[in-house]
Amino acid sequence: MTQSFQIGPLALPFTLLVTMTAVALGMFIGKRAGRKLGIDVEPLFFKVLPVAAVCARLAFVWQYHAAYFNAPLDILDIRDGGWDPQFGLVAAWTYVLLLTRPRPLLRKPMVMGMAAASAFWMVGSITLAVQAHDEVQLPGMALSSLDQGTVSLQDFKGKPTVVNLWATWCPPCQREMPVLQQAQAAHPELHFTFLNQGESAAKVQEFLSARSLPLHNVLLDPKGKAGTLFSLRALPATLFFNAQGLLVYTHIGGLSRATLAQRLDALTLHPTSTK
Repeated sequence: MTQSFQIGPLALPFTLLVTMTAVALGMFIGKRAGRKLGIDVEPLFFKVLPVAAVCARLAFVWQYHAAYFNAPLDILDIRDGGWDPQFGLVAAWTYVLLLTRPRPLLRKPMVMGMAAASAFWMVGSITLAVQAHDEVQLPGMALSSLDQGTVSLQDFKGKPTVVNLWATWCPPCQREMPVLQQAQAAHPELHFTFLNQGESAAKVQEFLSARSLPLHNVLLDPKGKAGTLFSLRALPATLFFNAQGLLVYTHIGGLSRATLAQRLDALTLHPTSTK
């Protein structure tokens, strides 16, 4: 199962869609309950949302703070998808209870909205986690390396493997490539594979040389077969396989040092997990 909803080149992770739907449902339920009491609770919901988002981000940043030492401004770059949703949910509930404590009439509609949003988010998250257990394996497709050899992705079974789908023309790919190169050098216990989509060996080699990126396992997929196989049309996309060659996570979009560290922790500490 793909882990994102794709419209052309736009890819929205299902986790984000579940969260957005939960928020919309919570606001609808809360507003409806407040309307019956003659109370407008919408302004309160718009206070809770940024608090929950900021707390979720800060909790993630705190957990992976070492990754931000060299580039602290990356904390503000939320495109990497680094959040702690559980902490954000706890922060939202705490803020709601504090807001409604001196105004008891607001408590019922706000709690009803929060309960609806929380229930939908938890059920949606559990459903996505269960569906992620589909056994998608490293494919046996034969690919060309830059030295014109032939490599099968199944050759990498035996160690946890990170497969990055990328292209030289893709700005997020360009931004994350040094992060992935450093991780490859720092983690010899993992396989990192860079699967270029739709470009020639000369174009790829020129890109790597211009940026002084000494990558290993750079493979060519000139017809984009891997993207089709995994139902991925957006780049970059990074797939994380356990040592048995089973897909455990797919990240759509650019990786930061922190989000890559998060996924590698999950891959190495829980090598058979599919969460």
